[in-house]
Amino acid sequence: MARPALLQRRVSLLSLSLLCLVPLVQSNGNGLAQTPPMGWMAWERFRCDTDCKDDLENCISEKLFMDMADRLSEDGWRELGYEYVIIDDCWMSRIRDKNGTLQPDPDRFPSGIKRLADYVHNRGLKLGIYADMGRWTCMGFPGTTLDKIELDAQTFASWGVDYLKFDGCNSNALEQLLGYPLMSKALNATGRPMVYSCSWPVYIGSLPPEVNYTLLGDICHLWRNYYDIQDSWDSVQFIMDWFFNNQDYIQPAAGPGKWNDPDMLIIGNFGLSLEQSRTQMALWSIMASPLIMSNDLRSLDNAARAILQNKAAISINQDPLGIQGRRLFKEKTKIEVYWRPLVDAASALVFLSRRSDMPYHYHTSLEKLGFGKGNYEVYDVFEGSKPKPLNSTEQFTVSINPSGVVMWYLKPVKTESGAPFMA
Repeated sequence: MARPALLQRRVSLLSLSLLCLVPLVQSNGNGLAQTPPMGWMAWERFRCDTDCKDDLENCISEKLFMDMADRLSEDGWRELGYEYVIIDDCWMSRIRDKNGTLQPDPDRFPSGIKRLADYVHNRGLKLGIYADMGRWTCMGFPGTTLDKIELDAQTFASWGVDYLKFDGCNSNALEQLLGYPLMSKALNATGRPMVYSCSWPVYIGSLPPEVNYTLLGDICHLWRNYYDIQDSWDSVQFIMDWFFNNQDYIQPAAGPGKWNDPDMLIIGNFGLSLEQSRTQMALWSIMASPLIMSNDLRSLDNAARAILQNKAAISINQDPLGIQGRRLFKEKTKIEVYWRPLVDAASALVFLSRRSDMPYHYHTSLEKLGFGKGNYEVYDVFEGSKPKPLNSTEQFTVSINPSGVVMWYLKPVKTESGAPFMA
């Protein structure tokens, strides 16, 4: 039963007052995730399919993760930065072993997680795993209660795990307040570098004052702010709206080693059109989001592959400045403009159409969008055309397809002295 809002707030505020009792340690001080993590995760596409008898190709098993590791290593993904193969819920046996240790389901993971990690590592990739800060996971498998945190962290390290997604089902606000920092400390104590993904914010309200983003940045490399993504355009829009409607609260929290996470890329599944797929890739890149795919890499079509492997979009996402982008304008015409600053005085622009009728011609200039005076080279990320010069005062028109985007990479033109040329 949902807790009444007032009581939930009181619990959250009580939790914050107990913060001084928690021994903190800085996860992001270990140098990991200096750019948003990239890889593949099982959940959105494969959920909790444990029926390996009738659905061997799609069930949560070592075969599925070996298949995806093969695809990442053989189909050009690894070289682009997609390096994590991440197991989500439902990998465990229903009970811990006699020593209280988590163990994989023996039928679906007969070789064990250590052997799977070796398989992944031998392909130049890294392995991620799922656990839950509660009595049991969201799907009813053994959880990680407070007394099991150190044991589970040591277990994951001994298996060669490189990334932990720590969920929060079946736990309360106080357990989360204690447990998420304790897991950060326990992971670092193992001596094995592991990226730490926290689901804490979504369980306590997602925004300040219930969520302390300064604390999150000290203990987690990335965190889930909002609800799970579903395979639909509506879901993508809900997530985009939440993130940009609340950008003043969450955008400053992001940076190298600490990222807001709007959840997985669903490009290549069933719910998005080509235009909508480009939109997700563009906005996730503007938001400096982790690029964690959840799709079937074995049957991905060429159009989806081209979007996910777009080098310019990936470069924008992985920009080392690590500044999360913002929405600049939300027009009455249902056109929206987004911007992200990048290294070398460059930037990215996205023009999004929320219309559903026909391509819309949007007229503006860089000056109207807040750019300084001067000349800029403009590269169209998805069209891949040769960069074109554009003066900041020059009026231009972009044609944006319904539910689609135009995405630009812009860089100021420099003189022989190296300084940007100003008109």
